[in-house]
Amino acid sequence: MKYIVYLLLLPVFALLTFNMYAYGSIIGLRVLAPADTAFMRNRMAQLADSKPEVKLDYRWVDYEHISPHLKKALIASEDAHFAKHQGFDLAGIRAAAERNRQNGEIRAGGSTISQQLAKNLFLNEQRSYWRKAEEAAITAMLESATDKRRIYTLYLNSIEWGYGIYGAEAAAQHFYGIPAARLDRRQAAQLAARVSAPLRYADRPHDARLQRKSAVILKRMDSAALPD
Repeated sequence: MKYIVYLLLLPVFALLTFNMYAYGSIIGLRVLAPADTAFMRNRMAQLADSKPEVKLDYRWVDYEHISPHLKKALIASEDAHFAKHQGFDLAGIRAAAERNRQNGEIRAGGSTISQQLAKNLFLNEQRSYWRKAEEAAITAMLESATDKRRIYTLYLNSIEWGYGIYGAEAAAQHFYGIPAARLDRRQAAQLAARVSAPLRYADRPHDARLQRKSAVILKRMDSAALPD
């Protein structure tokens, strides 16, 4: 009986240990740049078999060295209320839940920038309610342990933009041959449009949806509110 109790408690202990690790890492990330993220490691492991020629291109730059156009474009594209919410957009979550109910499976997550960062830093791509719950817990830790500007800096530096391409600096250099600080409005909108499906657009650079989404983002950028 004692061993059964231990077995039942083991997942709880593992979860608590992981959350303690995540929280300790977040405290460090308030001042340190991550060497990589869980998402980068998982993706590069996948590509090792299918595209062994792909190398990791991840270049950290400080917030001040990223174009304000890209900062506004990503908020316009990914999370219009980022500067105001506490990590969760309840209206977006309700809309995503309804779409999932209609589809009969988990497709849409209604994820904010903070939630996307939580997933990128610590989790995998698995779609389940258990993983979404862990994502929510890490998001709450991020929002409580650091400020919006740092969260956004981490996000801007960890986004996947193509095969092996992570962060604003690597993306700007890869697609336009310039530093992230020099991206103009149109370039920023085009980059932001790629974030929802970076590998699809890497394979289909002339996809009509990419062009339509870029145009929509370009129109919305002026109203995007940046974090203080």
